Amino acid sequence: MSLVELIAQADERGLAASGLACLDRCVPVLGGDDDLLRPLWTRLAEGGDWGGPLAEARAALDGASGERVRGGGAQGSAQGGAASREAAALEAAVLARRMLDAVPGFYGGAELREWADACSVAALQVHRLLDTAPPGGGRSVTARREGRTDGMTPLVAAELRRQVRILELLGNKGAGPAGGLRQALDVSMEGRRVLRAVVSRRARGRGQDQQV
Repeated sequence: MSLVELIAQADERGLAASGLACLDRCVPVLGGDDDLLRPLWTRLAEGGDWGGPLAEARAALDGASGERVRGGGAQGSAQGGAASREAAALEAAVLARRMLDAVPGFYGGAELREWADACSVAALQVHRLLDTAPPGGGRSVTARREGRTDGMTPLVAAELRRQVRILELLGNKGAGPAGGLRQALDVSMEGRRVLRAVVSRRARGRGQDQQV
């Protein structure tokens, strides 16, 4: 089953966890720590309102760097071009920040489905921007989500697998709500570690470029 089909069939809990997991894996590009979204996961498990933890997460990423990402990121990316590692990193941060800014205050209804779907697309785009391998197959993120997965670069392929796996776990009624959510969090944590390593490696590369 394709990622698009899995999202279409997911219930509200699955959509909330899927979108939150996509955002959680992209936290490294915003400079956030690994526990930034942990309170939202806790509220999702308990079934309570996540408005308070959401406001705290947004506030933690505000400030000079946050304003640069939200206000000037798109312009900087367009001027720098896709070939620039700095521009790609900034564009990835813009996408991640938009995911956070668009989190619904209440996980329910059509707004939640739209957000989860947008997070899926954005997370794949973030991984494509940060992948050092040459683009493969020339297919768009939309095509990947629809099941046309030939020629994917490693980072994008891994992110697609994680998105599919999380939705499958959350759709498995036999695992129970708590069990499925714990497993989904474990999968997302693994992906976040991978992306944090990528971000660190790219930062070291920019530092070396500046020394030349």
